[in-house]
Parts: sequence; C-alpha cells; structure tokens
Amino acid sequence: MSQDEIQLGRYRHYKNKQYTVLGLVCHSETQEQLVLYRPEYGERRLWVRPRAMFFEDVIVDGKRLPRFDFVGEVDSE
Repeated sequence: MSQDEIQLGRYRHYKNKQYTVLGLVCHSETQEQLVLYRPEYGERRLWVRPRAMFFEDVIVDGKRLPRFDFVGEVDSE
C-alpha cells in the first residue's frame, strides 16, 4: 500500500470502540495527510486525525498496542 492509500473499512480503537475509515484527506496549508473517520456510536460525526498518529502504537498497562486496528471491510449501504 502506497503512502497515498489507506485500507478503508472498520477499525477498533485501543479503547475498544469501533470506527469506519472513509479515506485520506490533505490539510490545505501543510499538505499533511489526515485520516477521515466516523465513530460507529453516538452522533457519528466525522473526525480527522493525522495519518502518522492514527497508525502509531500506544502503551497501555505496559503493553504496546496499535491505536487503531483494522477489523474488516464494511458492506456498502
């Protein structure tokens, strides 16, 4: 997968909530790549997070975990 691609679909956050990644977008001033995603709970409003941060690992109870972990593709609605 190239730097300009991302696997679309459902991801699980390390705190165990589900999110759907809709694509990559680009910051208009810095050209930084941002992940566009939507929670699958609550208001389901759209969010963006820097790509590097989205895919970084976090330390939880001394264990290294991915911040978001791919779960699978989402059926088109």
